[in-house]
Amino acid sequence: MVEPLYEISVKCTYCDNSFKSMKVRPSFKKASKTDADFCVHYKGINPDYYIVRICPYCGYAHTENFSDKWKSAQREAFHEKIAKNWTMRSFGGERTWESTLQGYKLALVSAQIKEEKSRVVAGLLHHLAWLYRFKGDWEQEKRFLTFALEAYVHVYENEGMELNNARLMFLMGELNRRLGRFNDAVKWFSRIINDRKIMDAAMIRASREQWIVTREDMLAIRMELPDEMKQAT
Repeated sequence: MVEPLYEISVKCTYCDNSFKSMKVRPSFKKASKTDADFCVHYKGINPDYYIVRICPYCGYAHTENFSDKWKSAQREAFHEKIAKNWTMRSFGGERTWESTLQGYKLALVSAQIKEEKSRVVAGLLHHLAWLYRFKGDWEQEKRFLTFALEAYVHVYENEGMELNNARLMFLMGELNRRLGRFNDAVKWFSRIINDRKIMDAAMIRASREQWIVTREDMLAIRMELPDEMKQAT
């Protein structure tokens, strides 16, 4: 019988030790639904639990999106903040929600110490928000959605030209909507809908849908609609 998890070998770029990490076989990735901000809910095992690879020897946690390079100052900072206090332990085998949360938080600290690109940090923050969503903890989800939104804005302002701008703009619209910042959400969705340079049909369609959802959100709490929404039927 085929197991859903299989082992991969990973070499730690901080301490040079090799260790095993788990991945989910593609045939076991079964989505039940996807939220508007791309959070996938899975039937059975959740592949998101195994994105972060954690070195059992030094505590360095990373994803495939991290760079392999270290500056000497970063190495010193990592030693002070994580490695020198680390107790050797394995994150191999099946992960619980708690061990996954710990892994993502370690990866976030590692990314900040290593000065990874804002998009990497934003992704980790967003995944942390999703973890709390799976638990139904709105307060913590909201906290990390706020951090993720700030990081995505930083990505847009500093790395925007290198990326799929429509997807990034859509995410900023949707996170604003989820945080109740409806006027900001409308601005981002409208920009995607009205910018003739944006050719991403899927994101334009999604923006139209979420523009309508945002309008309904605002009407539900009797919030003053912007002029462009008043004209909409």
